Amino acid sequence: MKRKSLFKSLVFVAAVCFYAVAGSAQPSATAAADVKGKVDEFMKARLDVRGYGGTVLVMKEGSPVIAAGYGLADEATKQPNAADTKFRIASVTKQFTAALVLLLQEDGKLNVQDSICKHIDPCGKAWQPVTIHNLLSMTSGIPSFTGLPNWGELRIKDMKPSESVALVIDQPLKAKPGEVFDYSNTNYILLGMLIERLSGKSYEAFLADRITKPLKMTNTGYDHGKERLPNSALGYTRRDGEIARADAASMTIPWSAGGLYSTTGDLFTWQDALLNGRVFKKKETLEAMLTPVKDDYAYGIAVMTDPNGRKRITHNGGIEGFSSDAVYFPTEKVFIAALVNNDRGNASDVLRTLTAIYFGQPYTMPKKRVAVKADPAILDTYVGEYRLAPNFSFKITRDGDGLVVEPTGQPKRPLFAESNTEFFLTVVDAQLKFLKDESGKVTAIEFTQNGRTSKAPRQ
Repeated sequence: MKRKSLFKSLVFVAAVCFYAVAGSAQPSATAAADVKGKVDEFMKARLDVRGYGGTVLVMKEGSPVIAAGYGLADEATKQPNAADTKFRIASVTKQFTAALVLLLQEDGKLNVQDSICKHIDPCGKAWQPVTIHNLLSMTSGIPSFTGLPNWGELRIKDMKPSESVALVIDQPLKAKPGEVFDYSNTNYILLGMLIERLSGKSYEAFLADRITKPLKMTNTGYDHGKERLPNSALGYTRRDGEIARADAASMTIPWSAGGLYSTTGDLFTWQDALLNGRVFKKKETLEAMLTPVKDDYAYGIAVMTDPNGRKRITHNGGIEGFSSDAVYFPTEKVFIAALVNNDRGNASDVLRTLTAIYFGQPYTMPKKRVAVKADPAILDTYVGEYRLAPNFSFKITRDGDGLVVEPTGQPKRPLFAESNTEFFLTVVDAQLKFLKDESGKVTAIEFTQNGRTSKAPRQ
C-alpha cells in the first residue's frame, strides 16, 4: 500500500496496490548481468524522457546487482548523481524514529502502552487515551498539521516541533485511538519530542549515538537545510514544462517525521542491520516494530504480502524536490531502493519497475509523448464525470480548445491529446483513454498512471 508523502502528494491518485506482478523465481547469479543491463536501460530511457534521474540500488543476499546514479545532482554545475549521492528521504525517516523509541523502551525509559501525556507537556486534552503505540502505528486519531488548509503558507516558516504540534493540540481526535489507521505527521513529531525528553539529547545526537555511528552510516543524518551537504543532490520540480529548483521549505518542520538524508547504500546498511538483529537487544522488540497494526502499517514502516505472496517491508517518502522509496523482500533476501531529486519523479514508479525487472516480469519502458490537435467536435462528447472509486472521480470539462481533468480533491489539470481518444498529463506520468460502446457512446475511461491501468465508468 502506498504511504502518504510527507508534505504533498506526488501521485495524481493514490495507488491501490504496488508490485502486482505475476509470481516468478528470483534470477540466478548468471542472470544478474541481465538484470543490471535492463535496469540501466530503463533508467537511461527514463532520464531521456523525463529529463531527471536519481540513484538506484538492487542488492541480492548482501551483494550489489546494480548501484548507479543517473542524471544530475546539480543542474547548474552539471554534477552527476552517483551511487553515493545524498538525498533527502522524507518519510523514510519514520522507521528510524520508531527504532529510537523502541531503544528507549529497551533502556527502561518508557513503555509503548504509556499515554503520551505521561511524557509530553503540554499535552492535548483529547490526547489522554493516546498511547505511544498509537503514535507509532498511526492509529492515534491526532490530526496531521501538514493537512491544515493553510499548510501551503506554514511550510516555509521555521517552526519548532512544539509550534508544529500546537497547530492541532486543541483539535478533536479524528477517531478513537486504536480504531482507525490515519497517517499523521504530528504523531512522529510528538515521538521526536518524546525521544529528546527521555534521552536527554537532541534527536540528531541520539540518532547518531544509537544508530548511524554504531552502524557506520556515514552518509545519513539530519538535514538542517541551512547549507548544502557535501556530495548531495539538489531538489527539483517541473514548472511550466521545464525542470526548475523546487520551492524552498523549512527543514525545521519535517524533523523526526521526515528530515533525514541518506544514500541507497546506507539504507541497505540500515535494513540489513535491523532485520539481522544488530539494532535491538531483544528479538521481541524487532517483532513489535515489524508487526502490522492496521492497514499493513507497523511501527514507522509497512509490512505486507503482495498479490504474489511475497512479503515486503517498505516505506516511501516525498518532500519538496525529492521522492524516495525502499523495499526489502526478506524471503528472497532482495533489497531495492530508489532516490529521485525531482518531486515529480515518483520513486515508487521506479521501484515498481525495478521489482518487475528483477523478478522477470513485464514492465513498460518510458516513451516521449507528442501532443496533437484533437477534433474539436469530439471533445464535447467527453465532458462528464467518471468514477474510479466510491469516493474518487474524474471531472472532465472543456477549457478553450482543449480538455481539463479535475480529480476529487485536486486542482484542474490540462489534458493533451495524443489522438482523438487518447490524452496525457504532463504534471505526472498519467494517461486517459476514452472508451465507447458499439453505438459510439462514451462509456468510460481507462486511467493509466505509472504503468498501472484502471477503468472509470461514466456517471
